[in-house]
Amino acid sequence: MELAVIFVYALLLALVAPFVLPKSDFYGRLVPASIALAAGALLWIVLTWLGFSQQEAWIWFIVMLGMPAAAWFAVGYLHKTREA
Repeated sequence: MELAVIFVYALLLALVAPFVLPKSDFYGRLVPASIALAAGALLWIVLTWLGFSQQEAWIWFIVMLGMPAAAWFAVGYLHKTREA
């Protein structure tokens, strides 16, 4: 169920990403959302494995702030490498 919430949050990030991220011809519109979704799922799995409970607020804060940050940095890296 929690991964469904992460999926919905990634969809919201996909709607916001074209307005927030710099426009580029080097990647499609769904690339930032897919990166955010993969990062969120990975963060959730790692934090659960480390012992964070699903009812704690820390796991939610880390995942919800980590997803857009991962998308931002990954898109910047992708843009820079494809430009070169």
